[in-house]
Amino acid sequence: MTITNFEKEGRMTKQVKNYGNSTLPPQIRSSIAHSVNGLDIHYLEAGFENKNNPLIVLLHGFPELCFSWRKIMVPLSEFGYHVVAPDQRGFGATAGSDRSYTSDLSSYYQINLVRDILGLVSLLGYTKVKSVIGHDSGAGVAGWSSLIRPDIYESVVMMSAPFTGPPSVPFNVTNNSEVTGSDELDIAGELALLERPRKHYQHYYRTPEANSDIMGSKDGVSNFIRAYYHHKSADWKENQPFRLSSWTARDLAQMPTYYIMDLDETMPEAVAKHMPNAQEIESCKWLTESELEVYVSEYSRTGFQGGLNWYRSSGSKGNRQTLELFSGMKINAPSMFVSGRQDWGIYQRPGAIDKMKDSICTNIDEIQLVDNAGHWVQQEQPENVLNLLAAFLSKLD
Repeated sequence: MTITNFEKEGRMTKQVKNYGNSTLPPQIRSSIAHSVNGLDIHYLEAGFENKNNPLIVLLHGFPELCFSWRKIMVPLSEFGYHVVAPDQRGFGATAGSDRSYTSDLSSYYQINLVRDILGLVSLLGYTKVKSVIGHDSGAGVAGWSSLIRPDIYESVVMMSAPFTGPPSVPFNVTNNSEVTGSDELDIAGELALLERPRKHYQHYYRTPEANSDIMGSKDGVSNFIRAYYHHKSADWKENQPFRLSSWTARDLAQMPTYYIMDLDETMPEAVAKHMPNAQEIESCKWLTESELEVYVSEYSRTGFQGGLNWYRSSGSKGNRQTLELFSGMKINAPSMFVSGRQDWGIYQRPGAIDKMKDSICTNIDEIQLVDNAGHWVQQEQPENVLNLLAAFLSKLD
């Protein structure tokens, strides 16, 4: 890719040409914003011609990129918005983060991820954001952004990953044992003792070996990403999710192996069993070979450890302690939750979707489940997602 400098809103940024392997619509521009919370943030934008357009921010998950929003950016901008999708900390062409298996995870704490996006919004010259929209782990950043800075984010949309809000302050803790902030580690022993021994994918993603397993997998990075995306999509016909009754090993083991892995397998080994055949790849219009190559090119260059550090940070004592400051707070802004009907993500934590709807978001629309979409809902069914977003945004004016 080639890079040229240009001035924007009085701040120096860089426009990146030829990003996206010619798969992006010409109305989308690729740029880099310098010195944002220690990062040089790469972002895509559409609708940038009119500086009076209200801002919409799109936040991707794992293992994704800002490129994951390519199918809905231009249509959203045609509704009259300036649409911005950054590569988040540790991902893609955003530089300045520690992509090693670092012991200091503080830069990946949720509150700092919120700070990253707030800094980008400020650099772009905005004091208000019409809507912050996040998918997968990006839904967490969107939720925290809306909860912490309701004066800036006027609405929030979360996709595929329910937002369950701040942890409770553990006033009754009387020992110095580490608080992980998640239950994956607590369930690890129980999963390992099943007749078919298993492990939680987030527990695996926190190990030092996870990145090298993926980067050094015998089938290569390209086949890993293709298999991973297929396995979690509606194209894999065995994705027929249902509510789980409890956080027990036997209940969790009902989920596919991209969530509850076999104990002795790596993630590349788990998804390789479900690699789509040539005909399935050819018929996959939501992720063509040229689009897949954008992911392959970026992850082959950066590795996956930056994104994997999000999993490590989310389960850390330090991250939880920073979030306890917001204990009891709720999201009062207009909100919506969207997921694929074939996405196990909404049920992987029993009770999470109900907690979000009944306790955390006080002004939420009905839960929207999109037919014929798995985990990658805005890529698999962009038109249906756009219709939902258009209806939601129209209520804000």
